[in-house]
Amino acid sequence: MNDASRSAPALEVRGLDVYYGHSHALQGVDLRLDSGVFSLVGRNGMGKTTLCKAIMGLLRPSGGSVRLRGNDITGLNPARIARLGVGYVPQGRRLWRSLSVDEHLRLAAGLRRGAWTVDRVYETFPRLAERRNNGGGQLSGGEQQMLAISRALLTNPQLLIMDEPTEGLAPVIVAQVEEMLIRLGQDGDMAVLVIEQNIGVATAISPRVAIMVNGRVNRIIDSGRLAADRELQQRLLGVGQHAGDETDLGTEPVRDEPARAAAPATPRAAPVKVYVSNPVLPTRWSQPVPIAQIEAKARTVSTSVTRLDETGRSSRERVPSVASGPPAVIVVGTLDTKGEELRFIRDLVASHGLRTRLVDVSTSGRHTSCDVSAQEIALNHPRGGSAVFGVDRGASVTAMADAFARWLRRQDNVAGIISAGGSGGTSLVAPGMRELPVGVPKLIISSVASGDVGAYVGPADIAMMYSVTDVQGLNSISLMVLGNGAHALAGMVTARQQQSAAVDRTRPRRPAIGITMFGVTTPAVQKITAELRDDYECLVFHATGVGGRSMEKLVESGMLAGVIDLTTTEVCDLLMGGVFPATEDRFGAIIRSRVPYVGSVGALDMVNFGAPETIPDRYRGRKFHVHNPQVTLMRTTAAENAQIGRWIGERLNRMDGPVRFFLPEKGVSALDAPGQPFFDREADEALFRSLEQTMRQTSNRRLIRVPHHINDNEFVAAIIGALRPMLGRLPARRGQAR
Repeated sequence: MNDASRSAPALEVRGLDVYYGHSHALQGVDLRLDSGVFSLVGRNGMGKTTLCKAIMGLLRPSGGSVRLRGNDITGLNPARIARLGVGYVPQGRRLWRSLSVDEHLRLAAGLRRGAWTVDRVYETFPRLAERRNNGGGQLSGGEQQMLAISRALLTNPQLLIMDEPTEGLAPVIVAQVEEMLIRLGQDGDMAVLVIEQNIGVATAISPRVAIMVNGRVNRIIDSGRLAADRELQQRLLGVGQHAGDETDLGTEPVRDEPARAAAPATPRAAPVKVYVSNPVLPTRWSQPVPIAQIEAKARTVSTSVTRLDETGRSSRERVPSVASGPPAVIVVGTLDTKGEELRFIRDLVASHGLRTRLVDVSTSGRHTSCDVSAQEIALNHPRGGSAVFGVDRGASVTAMADAFARWLRRQDNVAGIISAGGSGGTSLVAPGMRELPVGVPKLIISSVASGDVGAYVGPADIAMMYSVTDVQGLNSISLMVLGNGAHALAGMVTARQQQSAAVDRTRPRRPAIGITMFGVTTPAVQKITAELRDDYECLVFHATGVGGRSMEKLVESGMLAGVIDLTTTEVCDLLMGGVFPATEDRFGAIIRSRVPYVGSVGALDMVNFGAPETIPDRYRGRKFHVHNPQVTLMRTTAAENAQIGRWIGERLNRMDGPVRFFLPEKGVSALDAPGQPFFDREADEALFRSLEQTMRQTSNRRLIRVPHHINDNEFVAAIIGALRPMLGRLPARRGQAR
């Protein structure tokens, strides 16, 4: 290949027109592929396979041109095009039943010299080596696709065209094909044009994707944007739409990196007629369709009628995966193994007059009858379905759990959610449930619910019910347990809806304040709540690790007007290995929400451990206080306090909302006072200095020393005096009115 050919694009299609009889299948297609892998997607019947055949010479274009590395190959016969360096993997594989695997490969191997040999094929696809003497008709679908791809690779093409390479394949094989395509693109030996309907595969293998609509390349778009934009997928590709939808996409020219699509026009009240230009699938002998036939086949769609019988609709109908509409109860689980049980739950919930949506989160890749399929859920993962439907079951479960959480986060009509399953199914749905606001009913019926469920529940208000027997089929026990769970969830949803309807909107509600407390800061918290309870609803959280996370969960849910984070002791356990640790995201909700924040260093003088014999060896010889037989407290040192101060200070610097952080100079807990076991002014001062050196003070972010103990009345007054101005003017307190 000369330098001019190397610099020319691998494929350049200009103004390509192809007709089937009088039907205009390709309408001025323009497409350019320089190198690497490029994906072309579109609905059925949009002209994708016709384009492949036209490039390959199997169909003769009526206009336009096709160039391979600058050389015009338009109209050449297929054998000539193949010898020039175009490999083709047709839709449907097209293998000979009578030829063995090895004979298929030897037949293709001599066309062009290059890096791909029969031995390399067997190394790349070991399964073909095992089946080398089997006939083409004796192979599985995945093995047939491997053979079809290998046959094309052995021609050592400059350009490889693959038409629907993952169609009908199991998820494991799809993942293998995807990995091979990515490697081909990275090798740089050939350019690859992939025709796909699997959005996850198309966006994973190619940085950019062309979308074909009605015989034209409608646009070329960044893969990341297409993978993340469900609305665009639905509009252009019909993902998640009813099969009968006929979306008019217009005839806009190809756009590279297009601007955001224009908003759809406001629906009109009058009925709309939808015309299909070819009511019957065209062939090369088709004649123009009479206008009378087109008129007769047109559909009339009313845009002004809203159906109200959602709860009575057939379970066979699909509900579009959208984030709005009437509130619905999500019934979610692995329908490939728990379908009978989940449909039983769904029917019981629906019997209460509640709208339901059946959601599949199975990772097998098998299609099931449901409202939202596993394939639709998987598209919400950043890497699409290829990340979910893989070989490693653990990785697949993790990826599907992430995809479901992302999908659920977009739904604004969740009335409640219920699931049933074992440990795997529980792991799939629990992260998504934790994303929902506090107060939305959440129930998991699980075989693991009788043990430690902290990892599943976290800071959320998830209710877990033990299934007694495994969730595997319906029997006298499971019918009772699943039935109780379904009726309980329906009761919670119904009561919540009735309560919401009965709320007196004209009656002012007290803003809620979150307050953290430990036993050694209880006196201060009691004084704060007594002072604020007339104006604020005071929600107190025990600082045992999950307590702080629960408070921040309410912050994320928008249910707290402000925070008095008096007791930040969970940070000690996080950094020193105690039993009540915070997570690395401690203060994260405050940072993201900018909620008014008043904080302090309560109980930062101690690390919590279990019984004395459980204390790590590295801490032997330290100062301890046995709180009770199950809890032993360890005094922090000056060095540890300096580390804690830096950690907290760095997070305070990221808070953009109003912040006041108070330092009680005479002690940070009931044990840190004169005559008490943890009294250590030097250690406290190390904490204070570290905070002062780390925290960047502004007019909105202040660090304030108070010459009192954390449980003193004067310190409490300072906390309250800082909070009230942050929250703005409220109705006069009853104490002041008297």
